[in-house]
Amino acid sequence: MIVGIIGSGGREHAICHALNKSKKIDKIYCFPGNAGTDAIAENINLDINKFEELKNFILSKKIKLVVIGPEKPLVDGLTDYLESFDIKVFGPSKVASQLEGSKIFTKNICKKYNIPTANFGVFNDINQAKNFLDKSNFPIVIKADNLAAGKGVYICENKDESYQAVKEIFGGKFGAAENVLIEEFLEGEEMSFFILSDGITYKNFGTAQDHKRVQEGDKGKNTGGMGAYSPSRLINEELEKKILNNIIDPTLRALKDFKSSYKGFLYAGLMIKNNEPYLIEYNVRMGDPECQTILPKLNSDLGEIIDSCCNGRLNEIKINWNDKKSICVVLCSKGYPETYQKNIEIKNINKIELNTLDHLFHAGTIKRGDVTLAVGGRVLNFVSLSDSFEESRNRIHELLNNLNWSDGFFRKDIGYKVIKK
Repeated sequence: MIVGIIGSGGREHAICHALNKSKKIDKIYCFPGNAGTDAIAENINLDINKFEELKNFILSKKIKLVVIGPEKPLVDGLTDYLESFDIKVFGPSKVASQLEGSKIFTKNICKKYNIPTANFGVFNDINQAKNFLDKSNFPIVIKADNLAAGKGVYICENKDESYQAVKEIFGGKFGAAENVLIEEFLEGEEMSFFILSDGITYKNFGTAQDHKRVQEGDKGKNTGGMGAYSPSRLINEELEKKILNNIIDPTLRALKDFKSSYKGFLYAGLMIKNNEPYLIEYNVRMGDPECQTILPKLNSDLGEIIDSCCNGRLNEIKINWNDKKSICVVLCSKGYPETYQKNIEIKNINKIELNTLDHLFHAGTIKRGDVTLAVGGRVLNFVSLSDSFEESRNRIHELLNNLNWSDGFFRKDIGYKVIKK
């Protein structure tokens, strides 16, 4: 089978790496891919926002299955478009993708189906929002309703910060904004919980904890993710049942009431307090960098799993995992998540020696001849598996020190909640 992967980040390289090991798959195309996927697949430099060009290429190369990595093409309806030409797609429909595309859509589902989440208000005018904030307790959470690449969430400690947040959102920082979502701040610890579904049944697909803030100790600006570890330290049998019964099941039931179903990865961002789960948000794809952390733990054939989802046969597949502890540390360009330089050579990358439990997934990179260049804010993902989180992180730091890339930086404390120091 010939497969196409949409996207260019670390998540897509991790998916490409896993699919490359599948006995079902003969060839992989990546649109547009990166320097890492270039070594195991054929990168095609097509604009993923130009659906017709994508479709024409897919049909011309007899690509039988397309895996969509990032959220924007899903929210824009790429799944529906390709399926109208009888192309199999692993990824949710435009309607189902509103779970991520509109935070207000998801909040209204929570309200109607009694899904535990933070109390909230929706405002379509900056003065209306400010009036509400004048009477609010702090800290408070303010969110852009639309896609914001993981950065459209503000945790405001006071009135001035909250005013600035709504000003930036209504001012178009994350695109045209008709509404802003303001919700109470939930105390607790975050967890990323994943399932995959074929539209009929679903199966668990791991847990992780992401580190979003740019500075150590979870301080500083929000990013797309500075690292993650898997499995989450919070998961237990009782909590898992609550997540499935109180959050996942009613969400999928809500989509059926919208005459839709869910096919693909679904990522529930949760806040856990006293072993009780609250939904913060949904992502309609694998998380990044959680994907890079979780997929190396998978023993089963990812190609078979995804193919079964696209054919409504997920119930026939057993998913097996190893019991290793996995950590991912993201190497970023200096200046990220603000201004950073592009087209910077990553010297020594070809000298990195990985063992069988190490992985190096590319994100913001391109290949120019024999040279690997950094072109994004998040550049490389170092992953290591072992019997302890501390051992995994020590190994990653060893690899990062060997790379010794002076134009980058990384958080040294990824996994600090599970590594006692």
